[in-house]
Amino acid sequence: MSSYVIRGARLLGNDPVDIVFADGVITAVGPGAAAEVSGHDEIDGTGLVALPGLVDLHTHVREPGREDAETVLTGSRAAARGGFTCVHAMANTEPVADTAGVVEQVWRLGREGGYCDVQPVGAVTVGLQGSQLAELGAMADSAAGVRVFSDDGKCVSDAVLMRRALEYVKAFDGVVAQHAQEPRLTEGAQMNEGPLSGELGLVGWPAVAEEAIIARDVLLAEHVGSRLHVCHLSTRGSVEIVRWAKSRGIDVTAEVTPHHLLLSDDLVRGYDPIYKVNPPLRSNDDVEAVREGLADGTIDIVATDHAPHPMEDKECEWSAAAFGMIGLETALSVVQQTMVDTGRLTWEQVAAAMSTRPASIGRVTNQGRPLAVGEPANIVLVDPAASRTIDARDTASLSRNTPYAGLTLPGTVVATFLRGRPTVRDGELVTPLSKEGVSA
Repeated sequence: MSSYVIRGARLLGNDPVDIVFADGVITAVGPGAAAEVSGHDEIDGTGLVALPGLVDLHTHVREPGREDAETVLTGSRAAARGGFTCVHAMANTEPVADTAGVVEQVWRLGREGGYCDVQPVGAVTVGLQGSQLAELGAMADSAAGVRVFSDDGKCVSDAVLMRRALEYVKAFDGVVAQHAQEPRLTEGAQMNEGPLSGELGLVGWPAVAEEAIIARDVLLAEHVGSRLHVCHLSTRGSVEIVRWAKSRGIDVTAEVTPHHLLLSDDLVRGYDPIYKVNPPLRSNDDVEAVREGLADGTIDIVATDHAPHPMEDKECEWSAAAFGMIGLETALSVVQQTMVDTGRLTWEQVAAAMSTRPASIGRVTNQGRPLAVGEPANIVLVDPAASRTIDARDTASLSRNTPYAGLTLPGTVVATFLRGRPTVRDGELVTPLSKEGVSA
């Protein structure tokens, strides 16, 4: 059935409305809008919040090359369970997504899966090696239409190369998404630098290693008049630098991850590698600062940095463990706990931070759209009154490295629709009946 009615859902957390959609397009929205509708599949939206499908600007799907950790299909299934209808797949695959051929492969795998749009992110430099610009123009002109470029996992630390990248992407309205980590200041670093790193005997990761790169790059972006996006911002100083840059009119955007909104470096005390992440979990003061930054708009979006790893790469001694956490299926719950239930954000503001703005930054025109007549029916229904205890085994991802196992988080995704097709219904994945129309 291609026609649906959602009755009585709270649109963006406001008053209840009916939402009617057919053949992938919203046809009516409002109180009583479904009164004269018949022959549609009906969904009781009582008590549910209706949001536009979520858009993640920072997802690692690992394919090609590390299909033991994640594939485009399993990553997009996890995304759908988390309420996402579009994810941006980072370039640090094997081979690296630094050519038109590789980004088109990832894009086509997303189309074939049909659970969400998978928009590839192109590498800034060849092989992520930081010495030569990748084929930015060819990736932009490919079928994938790449507009976001990042060496995430590594920093574009060469200032001249970063300037050239910022200049180059202006030609096609692209953006460079920087992994802000000065490599010389983080050699051998294992956790946030502070009293606890000294106590635990782990090499510290200073906040200035992140802040120095952000400060340099906002000045470069101002100098060349280009767009800059800061990945996974994590410190109070970083928030202050971005706030200053925006006050000068510099075209910079920034993201924060759910885990940096909720978790602090106190958790490292037990040496559990599940909490080893890049950038590291920071101090409680930094956690408060990024929450403030998201609330006041200094930080534009929430991005998951979903980073799956096979068991053997995380269940080992701390120093040998891989950096990273999965997070697509828990992101909205963490944002609800830290920002909505605390009164810092409304659901309407969550929609902006997790759908509208990330789609705009990535220049994805058919995602992040308002739930209005004539718009694509990319919809997520959330039950904010429900809660769930996270079980690492209950995930659509191939990996189990969630830092939230055993925690009870608020909110559950009840349904996700991608252009009118259910990908999740009653909290369970739905096999796409038709993959036609998955975004080009």
